Amino acid sequence: MLRAINVGGRGKVSMADLRALLERLGMHDVRSVLQTGNLVFSATEGAGGELEGVLERAALDRLALRTDVLVRDVAEWNTVIGSNPFPVEAERDPSHLVVVFLKSAPAKGAIEILRQAVKGREIVHGADRHLYVTYPDGIGDSRLTGTLIEAKLGVRGTARNWNTVRKLYEIGRGAAVTRQA
Repeated sequence: MLRAINVGGRGKVSMADLRALLERLGMHDVRSVLQTGNLVFSATEGAGGELEGVLERAALDRLALRTDVLVRDVAEWNTVIGSNPFPVEAERDPSHLVVVFLKSAPAKGAIEILRQAVKGREIVHGADRHLYVTYPDGIGDSRLTGTLIEAKLGVRGTARNWNTVRKLYEIGRGAAVTRQA
């Protein structure tokens, strides 16, 4: 997942260019999902943080795109889906349930500091390198913004609503099953 691209005119890049970049770097089965920096691919080398660095440097060098890249493997996606503390909200109102994928786990106590900063009815639950946030009154008018989340946690991240999380999970899981067959 690429942070803050093709959103509000910032970080404009075509998904075709991103797919081509990953293929040139040796990734396989590269697919983009939506237009906001969601890529699903298979890699034979590199893991999480190492692969994130490679992709960030390549995006900057080859596409003049300065952005954070957050990589999760199929096992991590299984954890994200299986650890959702808001199953009712996921079913009833998935567009107002968000997973914030973080570059690293926040410091101990940071999630409680974030919870104390919440001024509306939003609920935050943290789990390792991601957190779940419900926005019962909508995301657009909420004061619980990505900027506030990052400031309180001291970690950069990118958010995806539950619909997108599920879509990425299904595509990634299907690609993993196909590669193993």
